[in-house]
Amino acid sequence: MKKSILYLACLAVPLAYSCTQGNNSEKTAAAKADTTVSSECYVAIDGLDTADLHLKTSEKGKISGHLVINYKEKGKNDGEIAGKFSGDTLFVDYTFKIGTENPTIYKNPLAFLKKDGKLILGVGQIETSVGRSYFVKGKPISFDKGRFTFAPVDCKK
Repeated sequence: MKKSILYLACLAVPLAYSCTQGNNSEKTAAAKADTTVSSECYVAIDGLDTADLHLKTSEKGKISGHLVINYKEKGKNDGEIAGKFSGDTLFVDYTFKIGTENPTIYKNPLAFLKKDGKLILGVGQIETSVGRSYFVKGKPISFDKGRFTFAPVDCKK
């Protein structure tokens, strides 16, 4: 009796392993199917501060990209964005580093209003809870007070 249970257990392990492998390949195929359909680049200037934004839009409407903000007095914020449009507003999470030696990594929400072909960076109240920052619900995001208005430019190859 003990031997038959041992044999069944030995047969069940490879079967369970093979079942999980099929699911992984399906997930990988689904991830590869979400390809980039458009790429856009933007530049913003506010006094001596500049910002470069490169956006990629996937078939599923997800936005990813790279944002670099160069502050004359504070240095550079360099990082990745990921999010999606909700109407005419792009909501993203901006994961960026500050500094070159032992950089500190931050993650903040950003909102861009698309208007007349430009993207206007909004200003809103941000809260942090359980290590995650987000815009406070019920508090408006102001696009009139934003420092950067991103104008479209040709993407560098």
